[in-house]
Amino acid sequence: MASRRMETKPVITCLKTLLVVYSFVFWITGAILLAVGLWGKFILGPYISLIAENSTNAPYVLIGTGTTIIVFGLFGCFATCRGSPWMLKLYAMFLSLVFLAELVAGISGFVFRHEIKGTFLRTYNEAVQNYNAQDERSIAVDNVQRSLRCCGVLNYTSWFSSVYYPVNGIPPSCCANISDCNSSDLRNATIAPTKIHQQGCYELVTAFIETNMGIIAGVTFGIAFSQLIGMLLACCLSRFITANQYEMV
Repeated sequence: MASRRMETKPVITCLKTLLVVYSFVFWITGAILLAVGLWGKFILGPYISLIAENSTNAPYVLIGTGTTIIVFGLFGCFATCRGSPWMLKLYAMFLSLVFLAELVAGISGFVFRHEIKGTFLRTYNEAVQNYNAQDERSIAVDNVQRSLRCCGVLNYTSWFSSVYYPVNGIPPSCCANISDCNSSDLRNATIAPTKIHQQGCYELVTAFIETNMGIIAGVTFGIAFSQLIGMLLACCLSRFITANQYEMV
């Protein structure tokens, strides 16, 4: 019996080391999600408003998920160092829930990518039609046009039906060279096309979504399946510790 305990202790030590390392990496993942959520809330808020028909809770979901992972990552380290079987089982249960949530999120994002593109076309077109250069969506439209060097939804002609165009013309954010683009040029339907970007923003944004959706889904699935490693380590460690305790009785 004593020899079996001697054989079990190195295994327990090895599993503890691996699980502590895994929990630390898991904790870092939570910190990254928290940072992305805060970034999305304060920096990408206007852009997200163009994609979502209504106000979206995506940044808050990331912030909440990241915070929860940070807490449970620390809990996992504590449970591992203490060697508590019930804590390790609770940690494994949490990892299984995270695994299922990330798996569903990855599959949903990949399957509904065309629906996301359709929603973006509708909401971005509405933002252009109701553009006033002042509200949040209008500022987001300007930011997209400047950063992507594009104009309008499908092309610059989208602005001709905007409520902004009859008085102000095409927005300055469409200008290819702002120093060679004045307000009178932008109100002239003949001159304006020679001063602005020709490509529409919808094509550029959807091309980015289509190109990177596979990568994003792959990363999500990779992170999700990494939870299986943590679950396996936590369950094995709990089992070995429980068996070792029984052998000492």
